[in-house]
Amino acid sequence: MGWVIISAICGNLLPAYLFAGAIAKDIDSSLAGILNSLTPICVVVTGLLFFRSKIQSKKIFGVVIGFAGLTLLTLAGKKGISFENVEYTLWILLATILYGFNINIVGHYLKDVNPLHLAAVSIAFMIIPTGIVLWQQNFLQLSFDNNDTLVAVIYSVMLGIVGTAIATALFYVLVKKAGGLFASLVTYGIPFVALAWGFYYGEKITVLQVCCLGIILCGVYLANMPGKKETADSSQFEFETKK
Repeated sequence: MGWVIISAICGNLLPAYLFAGAIAKDIDSSLAGILNSLTPICVVVTGLLFFRSKIQSKKIFGVVIGFAGLTLLTLAGKKGISFENVEYTLWILLATILYGFNINIVGHYLKDVNPLHLAAVSIAFMIIPTGIVLWQQNFLQLSFDNNDTLVAVIYSVMLGIVGTAIATALFYVLVKKAGGLFASLVTYGIPFVALAWGFYYGEKITVLQVCCLGIILCGVYLANMPGKKETADSSQFEFETKK
C-alpha cells in the first residue's frame, strides 16, 4: 500500500501541480515540451542511480536520439525560445524526474498489481489533497449559475476522467506488459498526434518536420530493438536488479 501511495504522489499529484503551476506563469510552451520529453531519460537515470536497473548502452543511445529528434521538431519553424519566467521550467524538470521515479517504482515493486486496481487506489488517494487545494482556491464559492463556469468545470472533469484516470490505467498496463522504458517512450509519440491534428485542420507539414519524425522513430526503434543474447555484464532494461 505504501508504494501505491508513493506512486500516486510521484506519478499524478505532484507532477500535475508542478505542470499547472508552470503553465500559469506563462512559460514558453516549446521549452516546456522539450523538458517534458526528458521523461524517458529520467527513467533511465533514476533507474540506474536509485534502483540499480540494468540497461544496454544501445537503449540509452536510442533514447537520446529520440530526444534529439523531438527537440529539433519542437524548434523547427521557431525563431527562438522565450526564457521569460525560466525559473518555473525547473518545476517541469522536477515533474519529469518524478515521472521517472514513478515508472521505476511501478516496474520494480508494483508490477504484479492489477493495473486497474493500482490506478483506482492511486487516484482515490489524491481526493484528500486535491480537495484541500480546491477548498483553498475557493472552488465552492464559484458561481455555478454562470455558463462559462459550468463549461470549465465539465471540461475539467472530462480531462480528469480521460486524461488522468483512463490514461493512468492504460499506462500501468503498458508498463506491466512492455516495460517501463518502452512505456515512457510514449512521450515521443505526442508530436505525431499534434502534427496529425494540425494536418487535419489544414496546417502544412514541412520536410524538416518529417525528417525529425524519422529521427524520433529511429530512436524509439533503437531503444526497443531486441539484441543478441546478453553477457553476464549487460542486459536490457527490464526492471531487474543487480545482485
